[in-house]
Amino acid sequence: MDYSLNFVAFIIPAFFLFLGLEYWLAKKKSKTPLFTYESSITNISVGIAERLLNLLITGSFYGLYYYLFEHFALWEIPNVWWVWILLLLATDLVWYWYHRLGHEVNLFWGAHIVHHQSEEFNYTVSARITTIQAVVRNIFWCLLPLAGFHPAMVIAILVVHGTYSFFTHTQIIGKLGWLEHILITPSHHGVHHASNPKYLDKNYGDIFVFWDKLFGTFQVEDEKEKPIYGITHPLKSNSFLWQHFHYYAELFEACRRSGSVWKSFKIVFGKPDSVDATIRKDLEKKLLPAKAPFRSTFRFKAYLNIQIITSLISLFLFTLYFNQLTSVDILFISILILITLINCGAMLEQQKWVFQAEVVRLLLVCTYTSILEQSIGLFIVSILLILAFSTLELVESKYYKFVYDHEDSKT
Repeated sequence: MDYSLNFVAFIIPAFFLFLGLEYWLAKKKSKTPLFTYESSITNISVGIAERLLNLLITGSFYGLYYYLFEHFALWEIPNVWWVWILLLLATDLVWYWYHRLGHEVNLFWGAHIVHHQSEEFNYTVSARITTIQAVVRNIFWCLLPLAGFHPAMVIAILVVHGTYSFFTHTQIIGKLGWLEHILITPSHHGVHHASNPKYLDKNYGDIFVFWDKLFGTFQVEDEKEKPIYGITHPLKSNSFLWQHFHYYAELFEACRRSGSVWKSFKIVFGKPDSVDATIRKDLEKKLLPAKAPFRSTFRFKAYLNIQIITSLISLFLFTLYFNQLTSVDILFISILILITLINCGAMLEQQKWVFQAEVVRLLLVCTYTSILEQSIGLFIVSILLILAFSTLELVESKYYKFVYDHEDSKT
């Protein structure tokens, strides 16, 4: 077993350090409406899931980079100073086309749409990356070792590339003068996140602005037209699962209604505006449970915050000690964190089934603890107690009274 620490974990506190700084500056400039509680919690939840699941696949892709480089690279590009500049440009060009196709092809848009669902534009939005999107992105990155760039160089430049994009998700930083003609700035990327017709499908670049200018997708932010952030048909749901999978459900339903394999193929690989917008409304009625109007109390926020903070601490430790964890540790910790995130989204939706999610979470904790203690007796007793108490209507009623400040989430 590898006992080394994974210092990538410190990205998590660094993220919140800059997020806190952004919030402080927003408050100082009287711009706190840039943040809303529900949206920020939702954005962070998506980010926790992506960081968690990415740990399970990142190493595999790094291995794939080396395999492709050693067996299929067109040639081997030497590690000299000017090659780093060339690699940065090549990385940004690959990103441009990955990003553009992510908006223009339904199959890829289903993975990328989650990043654009937020109607905020701040550092929390940079966390809205799904694992599916990360997989697609890594497939595109395979072009770099195939072109002859050494995988170690590719991995290093991807860290720089990813770090830069974080800082473009903010409204605190205004226009940057002459840098606006060279770099993708927060102003340029804000245009990309806008749903105004004028701003749609613009500014796909990540670091450099000249790819958009070269391929005809550049749009400067118009001082007379403030960006309206989010997608053209707002989701209006904080459900963790629905945010991740609604678009693929829409694609499936569109293909089913098409009645043709060829039409289905054109839908999957067609543009997002080719999908009937009424399908989502039909699916929401069918698949999304009815929700009560959102009521936020101090107790509700405290309970939800505890779950998010616990998930973040767990993610930090999970990442830091990942090389020392067993398969059982990885399985149970991953499931527990994901159930907690699903539960948080359901709480924001004021759903009643959060009680059942709590029961499942308790069952998992007891099972995991019993495995660690190697105690079948502890497992049997704890499971029986949880199942017995969870069937009592009084317990469920008191739970909703505690969480939602009423005895039933639908009242």
